[in-house]
Amino acid sequence: MSRIQLGFLGAGNMAEAIARGILGAKLLAPPEMLAADVQERRRRLFQEELGIPAREDNASVVDAAPTLLVAVKPQQFDGALAALGSHFGPGKLVLSICAGISTGHVEEVLAPGTRVVRAMPNTPMLVGRGMVGLSAGKHATAEDLAAAERLLGAAAEVLRVPEDLMDAVTAVSGSGPAYFFYLAELLAAAGVELGLSQKDAARLARVTFEGAAKLLAESGEDPAALRKKVASPGGTTEAALQFLDAHDFPLTFRAAVRAARDRGKELGR
Repeated sequence: MSRIQLGFLGAGNMAEAIARGILGAKLLAPPEMLAADVQERRRRLFQEELGIPAREDNASVVDAAPTLLVAVKPQQFDGALAALGSHFGPGKLVLSICAGISTGHVEEVLAPGTRVVRAMPNTPMLVGRGMVGLSAGKHATAEDLAAAERLLGAAAEVLRVPEDLMDAVTAVSGSGPAYFFYLAELLAAAGVELGLSQKDAARLARVTFEGAAKLLAESGEDPAALRKKVASPGGTTEAALQFLDAHDFPLTFRAAVRAARDRGKELGR
């Protein structure tokens, strides 16, 4: 019988994405993982689609696994883990992906000496193209950070940052996919206003954004250089970009990202 190596406390979409990445990279086999979730449908998904055993209670998972990935909703963190504090300690590594919850707060809730690593993943992990910010608590070792990077790196790029920059990471890459989707939504809506059908406008926006993202990822050029290649002097693209600049779009967008960062600070504990 395989020994449990990793436990999931919470089996939602992000936990699923991480589990799929780990399985795809063959870092662990399904019997080496164990999940807990209050929702029966999420437990069933882990068991039937991923082959990972799943239970309803967190305590048995904590007791079974040396490494715990905490993926509960941030507002549920204290309620889910405070009663289990004594089950933790120096022998446990906790990898928390709960937005806004500091390593210090996790350490306060759990038994003294618990090794904590905080991570901020994003939803493109669902397709193996995620981005994760990573920072260590006061008891976490270099080996703990390496282990966390190995697990999360199966479906994402990983960037280590000081914890005081985690709210900035959240604002840029955690929330970033929503900004991208919002622009795609607006571009399609503009196409409809110009006379395109909803279906055609949505397709044009989707494929254009997909191709642009792939070009940015694979060309080795920075966004400004790629933008200049599209925007010929006196052309249609330049007209659109000049309009955006004249209406303070760059300033507005930077302010929006700061608002996300500031909200993260407000929610943090």
